[in-house]
Amino acid sequence: MELVTVKEIMIPADKIVTISSLDTVRECLKVMQEKNVKSIIVEKSNPHDAFGIVTYTNILDAVFSQEGDIDLLNVYDICTKPIIQISSVLNIKYAAQMMINTKVNRLLVTDSGTLLGLLSMNDIVAILMKSAQE
Repeated sequence: MELVTVKEIMIPADKIVTISSLDTVRECLKVMQEKNVKSIIVEKSNPHDAFGIVTYTNILDAVFSQEGDIDLLNVYDICTKPIIQISSVLNIKYAAQMMINTKVNRLLVTDSGTLLGLLSMNDIVAILMKSAQE
């Protein structure tokens, strides 16, 4: 398989769905449903803050395992923060290794704290499947 960088297959920042950490879990669920996404990036609340992520797993854990109320819980209560960040020039094989080693399905692509994109395991598998057909 030829060299493929994260930048070539990531979801660009302008297509990433984000949410404020102060929004409720109900609002988060509404946005996820409207945008048809399985995860949503939690915005930084200030320049020295970290990005976070909310996935179905976070929501199910908070609501069912912890018996939380979607109207009383805020995004900051349930998000995974900080989210693991990588460079856009990284070879995808290292991104895949990082996902496997840390047991995550998504990595945030940043440069000096600026959001550039999102890389999912599905993006990497799609490239692998495409190369298998050649």
